[in-house]
Amino acid sequence: MKAYAKTDIGNCREENQDNYWIGELANDAVAVILCDGMGGQNAGGYASLTTVDFIKDRLIKGFRKDITRNQIRNLLITSVTAANSVVYDMAKADPDKAGMGTTCVAGIIFNERAYIINVGDSRCYFFFDDNMQQVTKDHTYIRKLVEKGIITYEESKTHPDRNRITKAVGAQPFITPDYFELDVKKDDMLLFCSDGLSSYAEDTEIANVIAASPVAKCCDQLIDYVNKHGGRDNVTVAVVSI
Repeated sequence: MKAYAKTDIGNCREENQDNYWIGELANDAVAVILCDGMGGQNAGGYASLTTVDFIKDRLIKGFRKDITRNQIRNLLITSVTAANSVVYDMAKADPDKAGMGTTCVAGIIFNERAYIINVGDSRCYFFFDDNMQQVTKDHTYIRKLVEKGIITYEESKTHPDRNRITKAVGAQPFITPDYFELDVKKDDMLLFCSDGLSSYAEDTEIANVIAASPVAKCCDQLIDYVNKHGGRDNVTVAVVSI
């Protein structure tokens, strides 16, 4: 497996509140953590960095050579929920960090299986056999309106609440992350991204950029694409080629 990642401050922001980590665990497993922070006075960046570092340490310490599928699931879920408690307590203890939080999408790829977890609107996409599938579901107010038929997908792009998320690490005392498992095989690919990519590029545009790019250049090309096509947010992309 090969893994690549890149983050960029984007065209309009003064601070990059995205953070990520990619690395190897035992037995050639690959892990990805990507967080998009929110909160003023640098608090969003602090929340995302704290979450990435906390989960990274938990995964490195907890991933053993003889780990089972159920243990990987539990490791991801407990790592994210524990990170939530840490960030929430920090926000409560420091007035400058009040209200801070972060999205989180993370994954472990091991033995032809991908284990994915998410909170918020950072995404994981799965590319296989010339197909593209969004694995995660955005925890957003807009998604609920579209699913209920109250607004259309086209209307959601300009809705005043389009950036309102309904779940974030650190926003509440307790959270329940979404969890997914996928079978993966050689030449499949996983894409993890903050909404700085998905809010400014349609799925078809993302797929076209990836199809035209060597794997090692996908992150650069995707970030260049959104920055040239109206991107106004921090953007972070990570890819894992199986």
